[in-house]
Amino acid sequence: MKKWSLAIVIMLAFTLLVGCGQNKYAAQAINEDVDVCEVCNMQVKDDAFATQIVTKDGKSLKFDDLGCMNTWKQENGTDNIGMDYVRDYNDKEWVEFSKATYVYDASIRTPMAYGIVSFKDKSAAEAFVKEQGVGQVLSANELANHTWQQSQDMMHHDHGEAHGHDQSRSDEHTDDHSVGHGQEHSDSHDDSSHP
Repeated sequence: MKKWSLAIVIMLAFTLLVGCGQNKYAAQAINEDVDVCEVCNMQVKDDAFATQIVTKDGKSLKFDDLGCMNTWKQENGTDNIGMDYVRDYNDKEWVEFSKATYVYDASIRTPMAYGIVSFKDKSAAEAFVKEQGVGQVLSANELANHTWQQSQDMMHHDHGEAHGHDQSRSDEHTDDHSVGHGQEHSDSHDDSSHP
């Protein structure tokens, strides 16, 4: 009887190992109609800034900015994370958080002004820095020591856009690799300066 029990245990363990080979924590598609960030409650756009955690029980948690996902991890821990994902800045493909390469600069425009974009390979991240003339290339491990501060200038600027001051430009930064240089002057008006 013990031999059968041992055989069953070994078979179950093998089945579990084979099952782990398949990605049961696969990233889910973004649905802009219903998906809101778990941290800031803003709409999660189907863009290069979207991030996602799939919990061990299969629940998908979506975030509009990598900084929001980091906040969730700080508040909830990582024990229940099956897999966490970011998107490649260039083609929006889902990439495992630990395998991606990141670029940070305070002037890089992201939805919640954390200034971090992600890439599936380091050479693409380095090319982005070279093209923009700003940015620090970081690995997932190096992000653990990152300060995760929001750019207050960027937050103020985006807050104004959200209230209709310049709504036509609010999506522009996601398409043109803009890092925000030169836009502050044209958007520097605020309601208090008008009599």
